[in-house]
Amino acid sequence: MAILQVQNIEKHFGPTRVLDDISFTLEQGQALAIIGSSGSGKTTLLRCLNFLETPDRGSIAVSGETLFDAQDPATQRESEVRKKRLHFGLVFQSFNLFPQYTALENVTLAVGLLSQERPDFKQNRRAIQEKIRADGMALLEQMGLSDRANHYPHQLSGGQQQRVAIARALALRPDILCFDEPTSALDPELTGEVLRVIRSLAQQKTTMIIVTHEMAFARDVADQVMFMDGGIVVEQGPARQVIEHPAQERTRRFLARYEGK
Repeated sequence: MAILQVQNIEKHFGPTRVLDDISFTLEQGQALAIIGSSGSGKTTLLRCLNFLETPDRGSIAVSGETLFDAQDPATQRESEVRKKRLHFGLVFQSFNLFPQYTALENVTLAVGLLSQERPDFKQNRRAIQEKIRADGMALLEQMGLSDRANHYPHQLSGGQQQRVAIARALALRPDILCFDEPTSALDPELTGEVLRVIRSLAQQKTTMIIVTHEMAFARDVADQVMFMDGGIVVEQGPARQVIEHPAQERTRRFLARYEGK
């Protein structure tokens, strides 16, 4: 069974249809790269998956559980949104770290707040907090940042900040890790360190959706590539097949423009 099933998603902003009948599935351990021009609907799709936007039509299911169905009001209760977001970890373009917290505090903040809702929190407070801190340090070590745990965002490079943001997303142990153009705010020399982390996560079979303009990276790392244009899925298939031998003329034109830059 696919870990993610997206069926017939539509999204309008006023009279503009930004997403038009988007359907796809994602298997456990796969990495899906979404490519396309600015304005093609890529980011809006990620925001719908993370319930930062509400689709006007369609359904979203994770591990067979329907999280959203436009025809079922019971799946649209605001009280359930936070719980549904836990299925998806989102890494933004611009880091979005809290400047008043250290790298470790940024990684552990959300987990710490959620832990306070555990029925055994008061009884086991110290042990729970120590476990959260240890897990946070392990994630920073995985990101190559164990020596930056007590540094604040302004003391970190852009690449380091984005790696902290990845660790923060992983801390909640999401079913699917989503990246919204994670290198677009970085200087070229810092892009490589973030892409290496994502490559490592792919090798570990982390289930991921990556919106990216890094075509070579998408070809080499993703299992599947989905090309979007004008709010629709034009083409989807194995990464090398789509990027090296696209079947659709619109895909070929997009890739030709990209290669010509």
